[in-house]
Amino acid sequence: MNQQGAPQLGQLVRNLRGRDAGKLAVIIGVEDERFVNIADGDKRKFDQPKKKNLLHLELLDIISEEVAGSLRETGRVTNGKLRYAIAKYVENQPSAEAQEKGE
Repeated sequence: MNQQGAPQLGQLVRNLRGRDAGKLAVIIGVEDERFVNIADGDKRKFDQPKKKNLLHLELLDIISEEVAGSLRETGRVTNGKLRYAIAKYVENQPSAEAQEKGE
């Protein structure tokens, strides 16, 4: 299984497989030890999360406190907050990753 720790709400992930390979998203729900629900607030909205196998995701060591707090308090998060969390992560990365995001 993953060498990383357990997935957490608000944690950023990178898709490794599928149509969205290379794209960033945020964990908005943990189904069980193998599956999580992810959304990016853009193509994949909060109301239509994607169920992904953890083997197909790279768990990044960034947890968005805004997203995690909102999910804990209300059980929901706005798509804007998801986009903001991803944008904030991208702008703090070296330029190679920013170019990769631009596709």
